[in-house]
Amino acid sequence: MPTFDVVSQVDMQEVRNSVDQAARELETRFDFKGTGSSIELAGHELTLRSSTEARLKAVQQVLEEKLVRRKVSLKALEMGKVEEAAKSTVRQLVTVKAGINSDQARAINRFIKDNAPKTVSSSTQGEQVRVTAKKRDDLQATIAALKEQDFGIPLQFENFRD
Repeated sequence: MPTFDVVSQVDMQEVRNSVDQAARELETRFDFKGTGSSIELAGHELTLRSSTEARLKAVQQVLEEKLVRRKVSLKALEMGKVEEAAKSTVRQLVTVKAGINSDQARAINRFIKDNAPKTVSSSTQGEQVRVTAKKRDDLQATIAALKEQDFGIPLQFENFRD
């Protein structure tokens, strides 16, 4: 039977490259001189720092531009709240989300059950959702429907097999 897997992955190498490019731009741009603006990556967490909230928004915008240019979906970012930091600066934690959690998998399964052709079935397997059907065309229709729906995470479709 034809199958495919719905996954949510983030290429951390591209995230790292984007952070490096953004940090380099923060060092060289005139409007960031003397603001103490920086971006740090530790595991799946980014820390944005700057002197004011307005500058922090500008840092976030520079980072988002670099991520989009490297084809990293902004849906994978979970923005934390802006916090006061030492020496009258502000910081913001940004988490890079990868994988499909159980609530999101349940929502995807419910969507497939409600909107896909009747021959299509789905099941959760760890951090991915396996979709099976009798016909390849039904799977392609399911992929198109999933692409139109917004689940709040970037979705990729892998292991398409006949």
